[in-house]
Amino acid sequence: MQEILRGTLRRWANPADTVMALLLTEAEVAELLSMGELVEAVERGFRCLGEGTARNTPRSRSTVPEATLHVMHASVPALGVAGVKSYASTPKGARFVAIMFSLADGEPLLIAEADRLGQMRTGAASGVATRYLSREESSTVALIGTGWQARSQAEAIACVRPISLFKVFGLSAERREAFAVEMSAKLKVRVEAAGSAEEAVEGSDVVVTATNSREPVLRGAWLRPGVHINAIGSNAASRRELDAEAVRRSDLIVADSVEQARIECGDLLASELANESIWDRVGEMGAIVAGRAPGRRRDAEITLFESQGIATEDVMALELLYRRAKSAGTGRQIPLSAGLAAARRDRQ
Repeated sequence: MQEILRGTLRRWANPADTVMALLLTEAEVAELLSMGELVEAVERGFRCLGEGTARNTPRSRSTVPEATLHVMHASVPALGVAGVKSYASTPKGARFVAIMFSLADGEPLLIAEADRLGQMRTGAASGVATRYLSREESSTVALIGTGWQARSQAEAIACVRPISLFKVFGLSAERREAFAVEMSAKLKVRVEAAGSAEEAVEGSDVVVTATNSREPVLRGAWLRPGVHINAIGSNAASRRELDAEAVRRSDLIVADSVEQARIECGDLLASELANESIWDRVGEMGAIVAGRAPGRRRDAEITLFESQGIATEDVMALELLYRRAKSAGTGRQIPLSAGLAAARRDRQ
């Protein structure tokens, strides 16, 4: 064992035999990422998908009793990087880890804890969708949900529209009141607790559903012409945030990935199970950002963004995070063995 350790130390001490990957903790990720920059990065990722210069692979899940392993990955040749995010969810919680690789030589550039990263990139995706699908003068937002994800939704939407009021509803009166106080102080915008989901939606220009509900929390009967919806919680076939009428009344339905939505978007799969024609009505955010498909066409349209959370968004966040960390000198360099894969190929 001592001999093995000495050999490892010798390799680490010899730069010719070592590559360095940057390791970032959750706290460092939170310190480095800003929502404004991330919205721009995720928008660029959608543009790359729309132009065909990025490739996204839908999330896969391996489920055993009491645990599920989730894996998703994407490549963005325009930036010279690819990445994978994986997380294991159990009754005790979930742990998220992401790795970004160089496409030039296959070396791992960044290893990051990715819970905060996932929260922020989900918010950023809704920020992009709100920029392209909501009315420009939108100023009032309804938030249904008061959890971890709802916070980044509010932050991202405030980056792209002149929001003057957020109305928030959650099942716990105590939590929605606390959310209103916290986010009002953070965003410097009025945030009010609503007495019901319908009360929050009434008069709102943008509606966000950020729940893990299995039953609809947003009714189509509540929607007024011109509203935009960001539905972010229905990323499993068993989850559903919108009733059939809300989907039916949406004039424009957009997913971050139609391929992934066909697998796991409970809101849209429910319409399919009801024998309603749905998929010929669903477009992709990338095509809209790239200018290959129209976004909102009329003020009176009801628009719906079904956000599954895709790996391209993660890779764009990782690439931004890596540049910010290198510039700030943040993180820890982890030595990894170099040249082993090339040496094995040479022997074949």
